[in-house]
Amino acid sequence: MNWRRYFWPLVGLSAVAFSVWVLVGELRGISVDDVWAGLGAIRPHRWMLAALSGVAAYGALAGYDHIALLHIRKRVSWLFVTLCSFTTYALSHNIGGSVFSGAVIRYRAYGTRGLSGQDVGVLVAICWFTFILSTFLVSGVVLLLEPNLFDRFSDMGFTSLSTGAGIIMLLLVAAYVFGSWLHFRPLRIGTFQLHYPRLPIVARQLIIGPIELLAAAAILFFALPVEGNPGYLVVLGVFMVSFSAAQISHAPGGLGVLEVVCLAGLSDMDQAGVVAALLVFRLIYLIVPLIIALFVVLLFERSQFGRRTE
Repeated sequence: MNWRRYFWPLVGLSAVAFSVWVLVGELRGISVDDVWAGLGAIRPHRWMLAALSGVAAYGALAGYDHIALLHIRKRVSWLFVTLCSFTTYALSHNIGGSVFSGAVIRYRAYGTRGLSGQDVGVLVAICWFTFILSTFLVSGVVLLLEPNLFDRFSDMGFTSLSTGAGIIMLLLVAAYVFGSWLHFRPLRIGTFQLHYPRLPIVARQLIIGPIELLAAAAILFFALPVEGNPGYLVVLGVFMVSFSAAQISHAPGGLGVLEVVCLAGLSDMDQAGVVAALLVFRLIYLIVPLIIALFVVLLFERSQFGRRTE
């Protein structure tokens, strides 16, 4: 039996089980009526702003694929790339293990446009690098501007550690840019080659990637109660920690992990209101895109079936 096939799914399920167990303890004392009241307290214009932030986030995610295709010098129609990227992230965010699940979905879609397995492999790698680069850039800036961020998760006093971590992250981003300027040789793994992105590609990564993270955090920010709201920068920092933990856990949709970390980081706010905001985030960033993506997949497979039968 190949245990590697079951390792990450097992990790994800374990993370979900543990997080749900912790979450049950966190939610004890929060009534369903309070959560519904929190949802009802969100004003219509903030619902609109949260929804627009979701559109902006997925628009930026489409930019990930456009950047990768520019890097490998492949031309695919703008509409197809946008739909493929949207579908990939909408499904992989809910499935978990986004790198692997996203690779399978992209291989199926881009294979119909003439991209080889190696092309898709490079595309997935560039998209992954864009996300990591953006995470380091945004997190580094937030940690420098909000050095007390980690104190929201622990009372051990991590101010100096936060500042040091922020500086290291920004230095890694700078090193990545410097490497592009030096034109490093391609990374070779057998027959697979990954060329270092050119400076114009890196510039796009440094713009598009952070926009996605800023917009995703804005969904949560606009859904949170106005009273006691610590401000966008703090919410962004808490979101970065919780979203990163959810990604690392490989839990489908970050189920439980995202909620536990967010509730801990925003413990000074009305917890029912935070739970309501998290439900709004899941609705806009995960559930609605998933439903739309399933329709896109059905239409795509129907069109491919029609072509095969012609």
